[in-house]
Formats: sequence, structure tokens, C-alpha cells
Amino acid sequence: MFNKILIAIGVILIGIQFIPVDRTNPPVTQDINPPKNISAILRTSCYDCHSNETTWPWYSYVAPVSFLVSGDVKNGREHLNFSEWDRYDDEKQGKILEEILEEIEKGDMPLPKYLITHPDAEMYPEKIKVVKDWVTSKDETEKPLRYKKENEKE
Repeated sequence: MFNKILIAIGVILIGIQFIPVDRTNPPVTQDINPPKNISAILRTSCYDCHSNETTWPWYSYVAPVSFLVSGDVKNGREHLNFSEWDRYDDEKQGKILEEILEEIEKGDMPLPKYLITHPDAEMYPEKIKVVKDWVTSKDETEKPLRYKKENEKE
């Protein structure tokens, strides 16, 4: 009986490998354009789920983990997509930046399960301070650097 259960589990695990999972990276229509230090933090800690520049690791091709990874990326892009920054108006962009700060200060982002395989993405107090200083900056010369439309000149 135990052998039949093991065989059934094996067949199921092999069978689910053939279920297609979306691992696409659509084109970037407009990327957020923060200062380099902020960009480095966002790319390391946020971009795999919140952009069209996802790096799909080997385990994202192995079910059932592939279902989890694909689902997290889909949900992340729906909530916030740095690669489609142009779809948000100025007011929404400001609110998103505030939400980002709130999520990282609470420790809700990046997701704990993401940190298991991406420990460098953890938002330590030093990184949070850098993001907070940028988001809450009163320096009007820095604010336009947060986002730049492709047709704008520097």
C-alpha cells in the first residue's frame, strides 16, 4: 500500500511539471528613475516581483514551486510595477513611494519567503533609512529624479 502511495505521488509530481506557468517579462514602458543608490536597493529587494525585469531562478521552473513564484510575481506586478511607472499619475506615484516606505518599515516587504533564497534583498535599517530619506526629501531638485518620462530632457 505504501509503495502505491509513493508511486502515485511520484506520478503527480512528474505530471505537474507539464502544467504551463507564465514566466514572461513584458517590455518596460517606463522605468522609475531614482538616484543610483535607491535604484540599487529597489533592484535588489523589489524588482524580481515588482517589475518586468524578473530574474527567473532555476526553481521557478520546477513545480509546485513554479506555481508559487509565478503567482507572487503576478500579484506583485499587479500591485506595483516599476517597469510601467508611466501608468501612474504624479499623485499615485507619490502614494506608491509612501506605501513602499510603510511596507519596508513594517518588515512586510520583501516577503519573508523571498528572503530565504535572496538574503541580500533584506531591508536592513541602513537601507530603510536611505529609502526613507529619499521618499521624504523636501529637496525639490531631487524630486523630479524619482521619475522621468522618456521624452523629457535632463
